[in-house]
Amino acid sequence: MIEALAELTRISGDLLQAGFIIFLRVGSVLALAPGFGERSIPPRIRLSLAVAFTLVVFPAVAPELRAGLQEGSIWRWVLVESAIGLSIGAVLRFFLIALMLAGTMMSQASSLSQLFGGSSGEPQPAIGNLLVLGALALAMGLGLHVQFAELLIASYSALPPGVIPDAALMKAWGLEGISHSFSLAFSLAAPFVIGGLIYNVALGAINRAMPQLMVAFVGAPALTAGGLILLAIVAPATLMIWHQAFVDFLIAPFELAP
Repeated sequence: MIEALAELTRISGDLLQAGFIIFLRVGSVLALAPGFGERSIPPRIRLSLAVAFTLVVFPAVAPELRAGLQEGSIWRWVLVESAIGLSIGAVLRFFLIALMLAGTMMSQASSLSQLFGGSSGEPQPAIGNLLVLGALALAMGLGLHVQFAELLIASYSALPPGVIPDAALMKAWGLEGISHSFSLAFSLAAPFVIGGLIYNVALGAINRAMPQLMVAFVGAPALTAGGLILLAIVAPATLMIWHQAFVDFLIAPFELAP
């Protein structure tokens, strides 16, 4: 009886240790992940989400993880798993930053940058806040939690637990994520940038043809109204393009572009 209890205690200890190691990576990713790591979400809710995702990931990776827990100190596991989780979360966060950049460019092009409506702790134009909220609602409604769980499980194959990732590969992966976020932001804001350029060129031509006309008083309201109309037209397509790019990354997150 005592031997059975001792064996049960040992197995329980190994399972708890494995769960703690998994929680380190999952919690680090959730701290920065879009939707789950927003500042507007109370800390207790985020902690509950981290525990829930840990329970989802645990059955898939615990058997392999328990076999290597005896190698290295616990502090090595804590540092490595936390660093891997923060790296994954940062790359995921780049997609939300792309929407913020796109919203800022749209606001500048349509003279709406003075309207701030950020709810994430940092001021941002109202268009950027609208796009961020719409994108998060769209992603959540189309199964972000399932895709996120699949990403966490796949991360243990690409980035083995307890193994320090290759610095060169991680740097290339991060730089690709940054460059992709900027290119995505410019692509999403392209209609506003092109429309604003054409409008200002036309306004300059009118001013040259009719110097006595106060084009600033006539053009500013028209630019704002045109920006709002263009936003209503392109916002659904913008959110779908962003969501498709986000899903493509979640399907193959650790592949570098050729």
